[in-house]
Amino acid sequence: MSKYLLDKFLYTVDRDPELVERYREDPAGLVTWWEGEMAGKLLNCVPDERTTWLAFTEEERRALREHDHVALFEMGAHPFLTLTLFIAMFERDHGPLEYQKAYGRAMRHISLPYPDIAT
Repeated sequence: MSKYLLDKFLYTVDRDPELVERYREDPAGLVTWWEGEMAGKLLNCVPDERTTWLAFTEEERRALREHDHVALFEMGAHPFLTLTLFIAMFERDHGPLEYQKAYGRAMRHISLPYPDIAT
């Protein structure tokens, strides 16, 4: 598992409005495309340098496909990256601050010490 790769996915998708929409509409398709096409390029790796840290685990893929921000946080993804991306995708479907409050409520069961979010 690579927390860096998870965070890189969340960061790059959040910064591109087209990718945000693709992730909202077809998360499985975007995750597959990003992992196969972008992971190595964004990390400046040549094809012969494929290693396991350039691929998501099945658990990470599932959480990304299902937009499961709680599982992503529990795996060590940075909460600011999931929050900003998920706000971009889902805030429009809710009233003011409703999505942010629901996001927090979903993580209410997590207590200190929080998962390590260092990369």
